[in-house]
Amino acid sequence: MSPSSDPTATTTTVLRQALEDAGLEWESPSVGSFVVTLPGTRKLSTTCSLVVGRHSLSVNAFVVRCPDENHAAVHRWLLERNTRLYGVGYAIDQHGDIYLVGRLPLAAVTLEAVDQLLGAVLENADGSFNTLLEMGFASAIRKEYAWRTARGESTRNLAAFKHLTGEAGADGTVEG
Repeated sequence: MSPSSDPTATTTTVLRQALEDAGLEWESPSVGSFVVTLPGTRKLSTTCSLVVGRHSLSVNAFVVRCPDENHAAVHRWLLERNTRLYGVGYAIDQHGDIYLVGRLPLAAVTLEAVDQLLGAVLENADGSFNTLLEMGFASAIRKEYAWRTARGESTRNLAAFKHLTGEAGADGTVEG
């Protein structure tokens, strides 16, 4: 079988090209396995694993660890979001950590499909990050804020959660 007729070799070639074209940081720790770093704004980066199998390409990306609280509401939110996602869906592992997972048949793997798939991972890992933190870690955010302010440390990276911490904005008002 020549490489051009081998679907796994063809898919591997398409993935390499797509990752190069996108200018993403990536490595290939083994044949058919890729680890990609997707840059974000809320979640600074999302590590995404792409594995070329015999019949499909699988994608797996860590989103956030198991929530400390409000599990039922977090899981309901994830399930409701799953109805609107392209190529991936939210899942939890045996520890309760939240991931995005997906699978495409090798015949469907094109440069455009890889771009759409990685875009869906980034949009749903980065775009949902603060919401998931608010829902599942509100108490921890409040404790962190109190600890930092008591020590006179910066709370800049908690600015998105002013409505949870009661921190006044630049105009003196508290959001929420």
